[in-house]
Amino acid sequence: MLTMSDTSKRYFIINKPYNMVSQFISSHNVPLLGSLNFSFPEGTHAIGRLDSTSEGLLILTTDKTVTRKLFLAQQQHSRSYLVLVQNKMTAETFKKLQNGIEIKIKGGENYSAKPYSIEIITQPTLLYKYATDYREVYAHTWLLITLTEGKFRQVRKMVLAVKHRCLRLIRLNISGIHLQDMLPGQVKELAEQEFYTLLEKEF
Repeated sequence: MLTMSDTSKRYFIINKPYNMVSQFISSHNVPLLGSLNFSFPEGTHAIGRLDSTSEGLLILTTDKTVTRKLFLAQQQHSRSYLVLVQNKMTAETFKKLQNGIEIKIKGGENYSAKPYSIEIITQPTLLYKYATDYREVYAHTWLLITLTEGKFRQVRKMVLAVKHRCLRLIRLNISGIHLQDMLPGQVKELAEQEFYTLLEKEF
């Protein structure tokens, strides 16, 4: 829900639930950010959206300069994702991802997508306490992938390019802003100084 009570610069992080669209308005009948139990000020918008089937850290703000500072600045901003993929990943396949894998991006162009770091995770709940999934009874692999770039659906395309279907994708952090143990749907407001201090904190 949006309110008109405060038009100053404000900064929020949320744990976006699965199957929620990262916007307040849509022509389709889908769950939206406005259905969260929080009164956001008018002008609040999402930064670095997650698609509806992805979960985790999402920044919301009334500050229109954040997109430029985060995505168009020369300084790199890391984004880490906890990723559940179908089937066991071999060492050979892991190496392919580690060295960079070619994916298709906007306009059908080929792009070499190389993670800043990648590792196989055996205890995902140590990184995110809600990283339990009913599909873990079948062959699977959890990955922790950190990027300093953000092409559309990049992580999903990367794992699919090595023949692994992405079953679950959870964004854990953007720079020094971390999801930690926020409940799905939970909203937390950050003071402006804290927000920018965390945003500039890297690696």
